[in-house]
Amino acid sequence: MTASPQGPDKGPDKGPGKGTDPPVPPAPPRPTWTFLTNHGHVLLSVAADPQARITDIAARVGITPRSTLQILKDLEEGGYLHRIRDGRRTRYAIEPHQHFRHPTTATREVDEMIGLFAPSAEAVPPKEAPSPRK
Repeated sequence: MTASPQGPDKGPDKGPGKGTDPPVPPAPPRPTWTFLTNHGHVLLSVAADPQARITDIAARVGITPRSTLQILKDLEEGGYLHRIRDGRRTRYAIEPHQHFRHPTTATREVDEMIGLFAPSAEAVPPKEAPSPRK
């Protein structure tokens, strides 16, 4: 028996409708824009976990550690957070009452955005009380 000129997995008796799984449609392309910038995502990531490492923040946001460091520097220079050295580690503390930079949102403080995206108490299921032993 010779191999098909189309390859070992192709040929007249292989392919859709011939006993194989249907092809999986490709995932839709990611949009080229988002509502929040990387600066906003880094700020939210720090608010969620002030002790997160640079690589953890970068992975969560989907950017490089180098970009994350630059954004953290921008946010610190803008007064939105400050660094706290803790031994060999660095923690970040958010300055929640800083105002947004854009003129149309300059009356709002960043803690409103953080509150909007922070996990709410309703989203976390309540812990069950331990049942009394008999």
